[in-house]
Amino acid sequence: MRVLFVTPECAPLIKIGGLGDVSAALPVALRALDIDVRVLLPGYAPVMSRVGAPAPLASLEILGHQVRLLDARLASGVPLIVLDCPALFQRSGGPYQDDAGVDWPDNALRFGVLSRTAAMLGCASSPLGWQPDIVHLNDWPAALAAAYLHYEHGPRSTSIVTIHNLAFQGNFEPGVLQHLRLPAESYAPEGLEFHGRVSFLKAGLHYAQAVTTVSPTYAQEIQHEATGAGMHGVLRHRSLALTGILNGIDTNEWDPAADPWLPAHYSGETLARKADVKRALASRLGLTAISPAVPLLGFVGRLTHQKGSDLLVAAAPDLLAMNTRLVVLGSGTREQENALRALADRYPGTVSIAIGFDESLAHLIEGGADLFIMPSRFEPCGLNQMYSQRYGTPPVAHATGGLVDTIVDCTEQTLATGTATGFLFRGPSAGALTAAVERALAVYRTPDRWRSLQLSGMARDFSWTRPALQYAALYRQLAACDRD
Repeated sequence: MRVLFVTPECAPLIKIGGLGDVSAALPVALRALDIDVRVLLPGYAPVMSRVGAPAPLASLEILGHQVRLLDARLASGVPLIVLDCPALFQRSGGPYQDDAGVDWPDNALRFGVLSRTAAMLGCASSPLGWQPDIVHLNDWPAALAAAYLHYEHGPRSTSIVTIHNLAFQGNFEPGVLQHLRLPAESYAPEGLEFHGRVSFLKAGLHYAQAVTTVSPTYAQEIQHEATGAGMHGVLRHRSLALTGILNGIDTNEWDPAADPWLPAHYSGETLARKADVKRALASRLGLTAISPAVPLLGFVGRLTHQKGSDLLVAAAPDLLAMNTRLVVLGSGTREQENALRALADRYPGTVSIAIGFDESLAHLIEGGADLFIMPSRFEPCGLNQMYSQRYGTPPVAHATGGLVDTIVDCTEQTLATGTATGFLFRGPSAGALTAAVERALAVYRTPDRWRSLQLSGMARDFSWTRPALQYAALYRQLAACDRD
């Protein structure tokens, strides 16, 4: 089985969110199942600076641009095909935006080139002498490849598109169609037209042979108007082709027994050492009066409406009145960042806010916090709630998407059966978040029950083994259908 895994992000070379982590870990797990996976990634400046001097595989003209395909490998050993086109990808800023956080004006062309290249590699005319059975497309920047494959003549690969976050759709003015060199007939409701615009994601949802998303609950939610981001009708129409496969995490990178970012290592048998990590976190951030009697709440993530950071700000006075400490790491909208800075100014020594991203601090918060806060309004899968359970830091989360699929709500019954791993609340509001934290602290103040909760979470298997098996089964099913 040969699979081309097409992605705009892949950690540690380039990462904006969870997609980067998935693109690094899932191919490794698939190759362990004897699937020949190769990753196709744009040659952004950070990528080119880290892959050394890769050998050229082919030179092509794609949508009027000269591109090179370069032969490289990820640190994991997974084969990497770098799409080298300096005019489109070697820029300062991020994959999608400039240094000021403004979308690149030629994103349609940039990711059109990525998609067209992916489709070319999925055809008999591939210059590599290697044609995949499956072209696996990740999020909108790669999704247009499904349309290119649809309009190819002759043998071509089966396409799958994975939705990592439906809120990001790659919608552009219809004038871009002439630069993308797709037939005019593709611009139709039964195609890539979406409310008068060209939608890369809709193209993937319409033309791909299968659609997956990153948790079973999210797969159901996005078929409804309230959570379907305008695409609910298309997704309902494709419901028989839609599958929710829960993401995994890299259990080697996220392991409290061996994490190089932690000042002390611990496991279920040595859980008392977690207190050393809490003290180190408090010391690093200048938090005062830290002790077992003072619970430390942690948040790591984007400071946006989706992630509910505004709910955390609104709930903070009531949470702090419960004699807690709060640490936040993340970046996002200026409004959210300023609100959190103001909160830290109002509660010195009690609240610490770190704007930006710091890998070492992210690991330290997962290990040192007592509770991990995730008030996301919607969450396709989420990774931090899995990290936190593995680190013995029970999550408090809104009951949505992948959070429902990965957290067992703590009740008297689930505590008694040893299955509870965290705390879920219904309805995204500051009051519901506060009530859930209050419920969590009632358990925290009973050490035996709290330890049982921690151990249940630490025992969960969040590795990529099971998701990889599900993807492999889907690949085989689609390949068999294609042969038929």
